[in-house]
Amino acid sequence: MSIVFLLTLLLFILLGAAEEISKIKSVSLVLDEKIPRDSFSLKQNSYLFDMDGNVFSEFHSQQINRMYVDIEDIPQTLLDFFIVSEDRQFFEHHGIDGKGIARALLKNVVGGRISQGGSTITQQLARNLFLTHERTYSRKLSELLYTYQLERTLSKEEILELYLNAIYFGNGVYGAGAAADYYFGKPLSSLTLAEQALISSIPNNPSLYDPIENMTSVQNRKSLLLELMLKEGRISENDFTLAMAEQLQPHQKQKKDEFPDFSAYVMEELKQLVSERDGYTIALKEAEGDEKEKVQADLNKHIQKLIEKGVHIHTSLDPFLQRRAADSIHRHLANTDIQGAAVVADHYSHRIRAIIGGVHYTKGSFHRAYQAYRQPGSSIKPLLDYGPYIEETGAHANSMINADSFCSDDYCPKNFHDKGYGSVTLSRAFAHSYNTPAVRMLQSAGVEKSFQYLEKFGFSKLTKEDYRLPAAIGGFTYGMTPLEMTNAYTVFSNDGVYQPSRSIVKITSPAGEPLYAWEDSGIRVYSERTNGIIRELLSEAVKTGTGRKAGFPSEYIGGKTGTSNSYRDFWFIGATEEYTAGIWVGKDKGGSLEQEYAKSPHLTIWRDILQKDMQKEEM
Repeated sequence: MSIVFLLTLLLFILLGAAEEISKIKSVSLVLDEKIPRDSFSLKQNSYLFDMDGNVFSEFHSQQINRMYVDIEDIPQTLLDFFIVSEDRQFFEHHGIDGKGIARALLKNVVGGRISQGGSTITQQLARNLFLTHERTYSRKLSELLYTYQLERTLSKEEILELYLNAIYFGNGVYGAGAAADYYFGKPLSSLTLAEQALISSIPNNPSLYDPIENMTSVQNRKSLLLELMLKEGRISENDFTLAMAEQLQPHQKQKKDEFPDFSAYVMEELKQLVSERDGYTIALKEAEGDEKEKVQADLNKHIQKLIEKGVHIHTSLDPFLQRRAADSIHRHLANTDIQGAAVVADHYSHRIRAIIGGVHYTKGSFHRAYQAYRQPGSSIKPLLDYGPYIEETGAHANSMINADSFCSDDYCPKNFHDKGYGSVTLSRAFAHSYNTPAVRMLQSAGVEKSFQYLEKFGFSKLTKEDYRLPAAIGGFTYGMTPLEMTNAYTVFSNDGVYQPSRSIVKITSPAGEPLYAWEDSGIRVYSERTNGIIRELLSEAVKTGTGRKAGFPSEYIGGKTGTSNSYRDFWFIGATEEYTAGIWVGKDKGGSLEQEYAKSPHLTIWRDILQKDMQKEEM
């Protein structure tokens, strides 16, 4: 009886005999439909790289630590270890070793239970790809079916490659590549013969041959494998002697997971990038109710599959700046109930270099840099009041504006300390953050007209209810995030042209094939004339105004403070020649920070981050 006949019979039983018989399809055709080649895939790690190309975080799908290695990069001796110990006839049989099955079947019949498998490497691969490890006759029959499909679809080399990447090496490690990295901290191709022998010992019984817990047991099996290799003529006497004498010290390599604030945001931006590039953004806007939830669920599945493929996410992270920002936030706000967030962007390259989600931020927790929508206070003034007013009226820094009391209908905003200052220059009004001139500017330029400028920055929770005079000094329905505000301020370092800063430079396959990248383009918000005047005002605010504590010697520093009602939010967003950085300080539940006002933590944090980066450049 031929194997094709047996497999045909088995196929009809497992996949629905009546349906298949009625269609009269060949075994091969049905197998190709039910077990397509693209199902021969393995989940593997995805990695995040910083601006210098160093890995700072890795993602293991479903706790599977796997680093896929092509067969060209697998040492021949490692392949030999598995062939001589698991399947000596691998290159001769067609996936099923009849003699092996007969021996196993005889032992199982005598023993009255399934205790021996008689599995070839291809059968083991089928089990790892498609099946469980339970020992039943039905599972064994299914295994034969999958084995046949693997053998007829893949070459022997492809089967070996998949096998060495699929099998379990203990401690959550799958595949020889991850095993080399986990136990010895080096690439598979760099392992010594003794190290290859040790990791080759593990899959036979990962618990018994655990190099961390049972080194004696794994050493004994390692010796047996080396003896077998010598007996089979795969290694020389000298190789054997050296490998037996080598002292091994395997260790547990910890999963790389630095800078959780940055990596958490990268994953959020990944969703935005994939959604935009693959059409989900439009679908979400058009969908309603249950359909919207379905589109979101589809997007999440799409992203999960992408991560499971083992993508390389190249980011703009500057580790030095990230550490400085985290240290500064912690130093100034630790041991209090006050929180903070920071964003640092290279405004010329439009790259986010650092992002802090809170004091002692942990991955998965609330990320204040992009999730906290807070009232911006006076930090909104350059964007909504001064910029549009100067653009629409042709005013300049020394133009005069009324800083006395103001009322329009029932809205009567006050200056700090409830004072009036008479007629002042725009420069003075800006530097000292007077409120009534800002409201007058919004009214003069026109609320609708001024908001047309603000809309270009893409603030995600701007509503039509915000189109009113209180917005001039930060009165919004929901507010803005620190990331949104920092992004918006980069316009002043780009001649009035806005382009959002990103943390993702590109996403590639492990082989370097480009998959995704942002394709942003700039949009003009203010003329170069207006932009130049705003930069002058920002600079004056740091030299003589509310931003003085942020100042330090530099070619250029300019910025704007913001304080929301009842001292609930402190802001400072400013720029040097190279960076735009935004700081937010506040309490998650919106309590008052009045006792902290004199300390100006938002200004000192900003200064520490950027001044220390200047010191880095000097070094």
